[in-house]
Amino acid sequence: MDPCIPLPIPDEQLEDLTEKAKDYALMHGICMRQKDKFDRDALHFAPFVLFPTPFPRDEYNKAVELQTILNELMHKVAHDYDFLKETLKHTIKVDEFTGRLWNIYETIMGEGGPTQLLSLGMLRSDLMLDKHCCCTCGSCYPETECEQSEKSFCSWKQVELNTIASGFGWLGPASGLLHRYVVAEAGHSELLKDIPDNGALEGLAGGLVEAWKIYNKPKSVILFLVEDVTYNVCDQKFHEFEIRKQCPEVFVIRKTLTELATRAQLSQDKSLWIDGHEVGVVYMRCGYHPDQYPTEKEWEARLLMERSLAIKCPSINYHLAGTKKVQQELAKPGQVEKFLGYKAQIESVRDIFTGLYSLDHDEAGDKSYDAAIANPDRFVLKPQREGGGNNVYGEDIKPFLEKIKDSEERNAYILMDRIQPPVTTNYMVRPGQDAKLVNVISELGIFGYVIGDKNRIITNKQVGQMLRTKLSHVDEGGVAAGLGALDSVYLVDAGSCCST
Repeated sequence: MDPCIPLPIPDEQLEDLTEKAKDYALMHGICMRQKDKFDRDALHFAPFVLFPTPFPRDEYNKAVELQTILNELMHKVAHDYDFLKETLKHTIKVDEFTGRLWNIYETIMGEGGPTQLLSLGMLRSDLMLDKHCCCTCGSCYPETECEQSEKSFCSWKQVELNTIASGFGWLGPASGLLHRYVVAEAGHSELLKDIPDNGALEGLAGGLVEAWKIYNKPKSVILFLVEDVTYNVCDQKFHEFEIRKQCPEVFVIRKTLTELATRAQLSQDKSLWIDGHEVGVVYMRCGYHPDQYPTEKEWEARLLMERSLAIKCPSINYHLAGTKKVQQELAKPGQVEKFLGYKAQIESVRDIFTGLYSLDHDEAGDKSYDAAIANPDRFVLKPQREGGGNNVYGEDIKPFLEKIKDSEERNAYILMDRIQPPVTTNYMVRPGQDAKLVNVISELGIFGYVIGDKNRIITNKQVGQMLRTKLSHVDEGGVAAGLGALDSVYLVDAGSCCST
């Protein structure tokens, strides 16, 4: 798909727009702390592309409409103990981190179940447009690019669904604000109507406020569980500011797992207290990676939190539901049907699944292993991790798999068909560098939140979106990890080659 503005633009205009965009980002909190030269009191603008990226209007609308169905699906999965146990039974034996999370879940269930029955799920479904062949004849290779009608894509495919620390609730909508400014400064105000509104920040903060109101103790606080050092600080702090704007009577406190381990305690009714504050809601912006549990004390703090009356985002079962192994299991025939009752819902979810394959030591896993060895460029190898930088791609897959061929460690990974998104052109802007015209690909994240317990859903909403863009030849694309750039959606009337 063509850029929203013909590129390249004259050098003088490029320099002017780039400087204006940098200033706008700095003045509006579209920023991060530097990892290589950390300074608590200094921010740099987050990497961004200069113009919004074109996306097909119909496919965007489908992704937005699908989010509440995915919210319902994941809520039900998270509350199905037997499904999680069966799905993760091999993984928890060989993946130490997932095993530790499972042990906490088992401990809670062994004590009669969670004290707090309600969970707050703040979810983000990450999708990419795929230009693979959509032919259903059975003889075409799935990595073949679409050639029907010379269309640039087939459909959305899901990369993953995040159930913990789903970031960019601020930086996603902020990117749209930046692009509205840049597009207008470039003299193309007629394009603004096709940059969609983005209420992610208001919606996600509203979910936290709603959970706090359900907890119904006016003096309780919302606890942001954060890393020892926070680089993506603006994304977190703007959530705090929005909570204060929506509900001035609630206070937000920030604590690390280590601080929780040394200073938190449960009262007789199992309410969670720290530093004289009762915690009504826990919002986890860390706790998704083994490095965030450096000692046993941090694991004890996670268990203490799960035992408490506070509403967790996410609860331990929601955390486990977001593992790649669960995603792979849901892609199997007949699995989504266990959780969704309407045929249209089931089919809409199945349409976004790409090929997901087990690597367990059985007939199906051996078949997946052989396929990956024979054609590694077709796949991505995924562990049970969040936070970026964990996957194995292309030619690196073969030696990695050969090393663990006969090991039980194989059970800790899944194999996914590699999505081939359409390539577009944009200027990438990074701190300390000139803007560069590059080929890029993009990944769309749709936000939603759901509140409920095992038997009911109280609230289920889609609330906004974010877009990350990376160089077309780069494997990983996390902005916070320094591998991608902020972006926003520009809607175009582009048709898919698929009739569905």
